[in-house]
Amino acid sequence: MPGIDLLHSRSLEPSAAQVLRARYAGRLPSRLDELTGPVHGRVELPLHIAWSGLRAYDLDRLRQWMSLYGRSWPRGRRQDVLTFLNRDLLASQWPTLRTLVSRHIRDVWEDTGSPPPARSEQDDLDAGWASHPWRRAAAGQTPSEPAVAAL
Repeated sequence: MPGIDLLHSRSLEPSAAQVLRARYAGRLPSRLDELTGPVHGRVELPLHIAWSGLRAYDLDRLRQWMSLYGRSWPRGRRQDVLTFLNRDLLASQWPTLRTLVSRHIRDVWEDTGSPPPARSEQDDLDAGWASHPWRRAAAGQTPSEPAVAAL
């Protein structure tokens, strides 16, 4: 077609990275306090987030908790992020979790200037996280509550 530069016409389209970042940015809460998800127990993700594989996660098991958070961000809607993510859990594990999520998700959180704040051990003690089962297990202690059967 005359007048159309097909070689450069794609440059007006956003890159895949820009599309992903915009999608993830739209899922972020206005304030981290809006992340009021559960702290303990079993959580079952809806099919639009977990359409294959594991759907139910035990938040008292660190690997399952990390998997739930890793699935909820990229696949969930904004309301899912608010419902399933918890501000204090996120903040307590952000240094590790940030290395496990995609670069686009991590960049969106950190570019907004509102990534979960780093927590000190005293913050964890004050919030009662020192007694969380996977915190005790990481410290080599036996959990005082009965273990939940593996899913």
